[in-house]
Amino acid sequence: MRKYLYIAVFFSGMASLAVEFSASRLLGNYFGSSNLVWASIIGLILIYLTVGYFLGGAWADRSPSYTTLYKILAWAGLAISLVPLASRPLLRLAANAFDKLELGVLFGSFTVVMVLFVIPVTLLGTASPFAIRLAIQDPAAAGKVSGRIYAISTLGSFLGTFLPVLVLIPIIGTYKTFIVISLGLILIALAGLILAQGFKKSLVYCCMPIVVVLLGIFGIRGTDKSSTGLVYEKESAYNYIQVLDQDGYMLLRLNDGQGIHSIYKAGQYNFNGPWERVLAAPFFNNAPYQKSEVKNIAIVGLAAGTTAREAAQVFPNATIDGFEIDPEIVKVGQKYFDMNLPNLNVVIQDGRWGLAHSDKKYDIISVDAYRPPYIPWQMTTVEFFQIVRDHLTPHGVVAINVGIAPEDRRLADSLFSTIGQVFPSLYISDISSSFNTMIYATAQPTTIEDLMQNYQVLSADPTTPVFLLDVLAETYAGLQPSPESGIIFTDDKAPVEQITNSMVLKFLFSGQLEKLQ
Repeated sequence: MRKYLYIAVFFSGMASLAVEFSASRLLGNYFGSSNLVWASIIGLILIYLTVGYFLGGAWADRSPSYTTLYKILAWAGLAISLVPLASRPLLRLAANAFDKLELGVLFGSFTVVMVLFVIPVTLLGTASPFAIRLAIQDPAAAGKVSGRIYAISTLGSFLGTFLPVLVLIPIIGTYKTFIVISLGLILIALAGLILAQGFKKSLVYCCMPIVVVLLGIFGIRGTDKSSTGLVYEKESAYNYIQVLDQDGYMLLRLNDGQGIHSIYKAGQYNFNGPWERVLAAPFFNNAPYQKSEVKNIAIVGLAAGTTAREAAQVFPNATIDGFEIDPEIVKVGQKYFDMNLPNLNVVIQDGRWGLAHSDKKYDIISVDAYRPPYIPWQMTTVEFFQIVRDHLTPHGVVAINVGIAPEDRRLADSLFSTIGQVFPSLYISDISSSFNTMIYATAQPTTIEDLMQNYQVLSADPTTPVFLLDVLAETYAGLQPSPESGIIFTDDKAPVEQITNSMVLKFLFSGQLEKLQ
């Protein structure tokens, strides 16, 4: 029995971490993956486990029985299977609340969903102290036995950190991942019960796996979100992906669904967004600068390829390297956004790593990996922008899409100051009717007059696409004064989330939200 006890401890440890990581994806699909969300999940899970440790120790002293432990694990497994079923209507409510920015409903949904984890996680927390009580037969070996059990449980937890995110969720989705975790734990508990008390006494618990299988088949149907115009949804190892068809426009939304990451409509190339503003970048160079001078373009944050399609129209002879970490987004781009350009080379890698290890020099580098409050801090630092400059040609220009809030430009100010440590000339241009601004940085010293002179040259060229002239005019119209100062981000210290969280909360509680609705 003791050997099987160790097996049960291993699987209970695996289940506890698997539930935690699955919870992060379950909630991240609706509330995002900022540090605030992660801290709430980890903090509450730890509290539930703490309660379980106390209860498990006391429970084991009152009923030091293998049968009791395996029954606890069986009920924990069943409770895990009920989490996705019970949370689904709440999370759909949260998704609608997020779209409408109804804060009370949003926070309420998050709280209730987290409460759903109280029972399964607390019951899982009882396993280790309970197992220690059962395994110790000689007080002189108490330390050795306790260490062995905690080691086995931790090994199980190690597996539990990888199994959901890298294997189960990309293959079967978050909801069915809970079902698989539940079913595995129940089967382990059921086998232990049969060993401890025989098959007949355990017969009633044999219904549990049947219930879980039925929940997996019939209990979780339909799409995860009831978004208008939904034509596709999928969970990858990195994102919850949605494709929407709204008034003939294909939209790519990720995770919580705030912000459009790519847009497509056949024959249209100007969407008054950050994608086409990248096209203005090379024309900040000393005039006259010709379109034909652009030979190589890098897009860090390719998404479904909106910027790449537009760049191919303006610079048809340029080679475009698109860095995108999520291969599922690339598939979506190819299927729904016509991302099948002959001059586009898709690179499935983290943007910073991929750019750092590229042996190419680029005339344009677009950095479009920022979407507050989910900004990869490693792409905001002096060291990152030094990598960017090292991969630019002598007349190369970088264009960075940055989020701003009404009357709060701290993130843009800090990035401007950070980039200014590396580049000689910087410009900042707001995008009208949006929470976006573009920062342009040239590898050579330039002036704003260069942009206007290049506009005049392009206007006289009959091969210049009309939408490019519109983009240049909009870029010039949106120019802002250079910020006076901001925090300089480094690899050692980059408090990006502190700034973005503060920006979001300040905006939500400023009263300006009602003015926008």
